[in-house]
Amino acid sequence: MTVTIYDVAREAGVSMATVSRVVNNNPNVKPQTRKKVFEAIERLGYRPNAVARGLASKKTTTVGVVIPDISNSIFAEVARGIEDIANMYHYNIILSNADKKKEKEIRVINTLLEKQVDGLLFMGGVVTEDHINAFRTSSVPVVLCGTADEQNVMPSVDIDHEKAAYDAVQLLIESGHRTIAMISGPLQDPANGFARYQGYKKALEHAGIEVNEDYVRLGNYRYESGIDATDYFLKLPTRPTAIFSATDEMAIGAIHKIQDEGLSVPKDISVMSIDNIRMASMVRPQLTTVAQPMYDIGAVSMRLLTKLMNKETMELTQVVLPHEIIKRSSVAPR
Repeated sequence: MTVTIYDVAREAGVSMATVSRVVNNNPNVKPQTRKKVFEAIERLGYRPNAVARGLASKKTTTVGVVIPDISNSIFAEVARGIEDIANMYHYNIILSNADKKKEKEIRVINTLLEKQVDGLLFMGGVVTEDHINAFRTSSVPVVLCGTADEQNVMPSVDIDHEKAAYDAVQLLIESGHRTIAMISGPLQDPANGFARYQGYKKALEHAGIEVNEDYVRLGNYRYESGIDATDYFLKLPTRPTAIFSATDEMAIGAIHKIQDEGLSVPKDISVMSIDNIRMASMVRPQLTTVAQPMYDIGAVSMRLLTKLMNKETMELTQVVLPHEIIKRSSVAPR
C-alpha cells in the first residue's frame, strides 16, 4: 500500500502540517521534531507526491527544454550546462526533441506548458512570430538558449554570430587567402544562417574582396551537405583556396571531400568553421574553428530562467557571451 503523509504523521506523533513543513524544508520546525519525522519517513519508505506538492504550491520545480535536433552533438554540451545549474537550484528537466520542424516545436512547447512546467528553455532553431505568440500566451518565463528573436523581445543567451563569422574569415584573409568560399546554413535562420553569412560578406568587403555568390553554397548544417558543397567548389573553373563553413560538422564533410579528391588540407585548401564540437579536435588535420561557449550558453540560460521564475530584479535579459578562435592545423598561409 502507498504510504501517505497521514501515515508519517501518525508514526512520528506529529500533525500532517508538521510533516509537510519538514518535507518542504520549512525552518520553523524544532530539530528534535524534524529528526523524528525523518526517522518515520525512513522507516515507512515514504516518498512525497510531487504532483500533489505542485498543486498545493502552484510550482512543479520542473523546467521544459526544447532541443531542435538531439542527434547534433553541439546541443549535448549546452544541455549539460542547463542540467548542472538546474540541479544546483533543485529543478528537474523535461527534454523534448523537435527535429528542427516548426510545427513540432510549437506542439512541444504547448505540451510542456500543459505539463505545468515552471519555465521553458527554447534551445536553438529559428524563432518565428508563431513561436513568439506561443511564448507570450504562456504564464511562465521563457528564455531563448543559443538563439534570439529578430526584435530581441524575448530573454536570450547567445553569441554574436555575425562577429564570430567575421573573425573567422578575417583570419583566412590575414593568412593570405583571397578566394574564400562559404558553406552557409539556411538564410532564413537568423543566427547560424543569415548572421554568419553577413559576417562572411562584411569581412570580404572590408578587405576589398568582391563577394562572388558562386563561392557560396547553402547547407543544412550536416556532414553530407559539407561534402556536397565542396564537390561543387572543386568543380569551379577557379577553385577556392579556403573554405569557411557555418558549422564544424559541414567543415568536416568539406575536409573529407577534399582528401577524397586527392588534395591536401591545408596545403591545397584551408578549412575553417564555427562551433568547436568535440570532433573538431579529432579530425585530421585538426579543425581551426571559432568556439562557442556551449556549456556556458546552457548554464547562463538556466540561471537567467531561475531568476525570472523567482521574480528577481535584472538589468539585462539579452546576454551575449564571448567567442574564441581556436587555431589548429586546417588553416595555412597562402
